Amino acid sequence: MSQIFKNQVSYIPVKLCLAVAAAILILDQITKLLTVKCITSAIPVIPGLFNLVYVKNPGAAWGILAGKGVLLLVISLLVLSLIIVYIRKLTEGWMERYLAISLICGGILGNSFDRIFRGSVVDFLDFFVGTHHWPAFNVADSAICVGVFIFVISSWVRPEAKGETPNQSHP
Repeated sequence: MSQIFKNQVSYIPVKLCLAVAAAILILDQITKLLTVKCITSAIPVIPGLFNLVYVKNPGAAWGILAGKGVLLLVISLLVLSLIIVYIRKLTEGWMERYLAISLICGGILGNSFDRIFRGSVVDFLDFFVGTHHWPAFNVADSAICVGVFIFVISSWVRPEAKGETPNQSHP
């Protein structure tokens, strides 16, 4: 009986990963669909700081590798495949790392979907001060950045793998 419970508990992080990644993908695609359908010019949300815009990004972050969508898609799918294969090693048993990986995977899927079906990534969040704009981004980009941040902080705070015994304490 305890072995059955232990096996069910070990699937919880995988289910969490799938649910979070799916939620990010869905939220990302809904917001991009609304952007494509509804935004024809900049919509001020916080004047002087934040607009909603519709930008097609044919590259990666900050437009690097513009026009290399196929290469970016191949790299993204390779990274996603490696994450799936090595997820247990990457997370080392820590739940926040499962969350981080889930956010990253959801973001990769969202932007990959755009590259496949739209030919470029749709960005719509535009932050700026005066004439200085941060490059527009989207939900998928945000999920990737937050996921990487959580993963780095977790790796810094908890450099060792989580022990298998439930009574083992960790900092």
